[in-house]
Amino acid sequence: MKKGFYFMLIGTIALSALFVGCSTDNSIECPADFEGALTEEENSLIGTWQLTAILADKEVDITQDDEENPKKDIFVQYSACEKDSDYTFGPGRAYEFSQGENATSCINKVKIGGTWKLFSGTLGLIGNCSAQNLNIVFNTDKSAFSVTSNYNITDVKGLTIQTDVTFTYTKVGATQ
Repeated sequence: MKKGFYFMLIGTIALSALFVGCSTDNSIECPADFEGALTEEENSLIGTWQLTAILADKEVDITQDDEENPKKDIFVQYSACEKDSDYTFGPGRAYEFSQGENATSCINKVKIGGTWKLFSGTLGLIGNCSAQNLNIVFNTDKSAFSVTSNYNITDVKGLTIQTDVTFTYTKVGATQ
């Protein structure tokens, strides 16, 4: 009988120790917004940048056109609403990303805002309680920048293709 009592006591102590180490605080701590004066490198990013190209390293067919026509050019396979995508970077470190806001009859509109920072070719974005770092590459006259990431793309046949995809944004205007 004493053995059973000791096992139960040890089990209760072990279980209690597990709960003492746990926290019931389920709050999420969001990253702090970027602040401070802009650098010379950052000043070149101020303005609106529109999505103008999406190129994959491997051919993919994502169009529902009943034709087998894979392409590396993903942009031409996008709908008008998907192509309607841009970033606007302001001088006060505020940014906004939008998709489907200007094209007509877009159902899945997206608008995300937050703060930004550019340092040594890495664009940091904080918005919606998350942080993202993108390695961007400017063209020679800094009128466009590209971001390359690896994606799993599901084609029209349901096959998943893993490939690097490069998104290019071209400057269309400056903010005040």
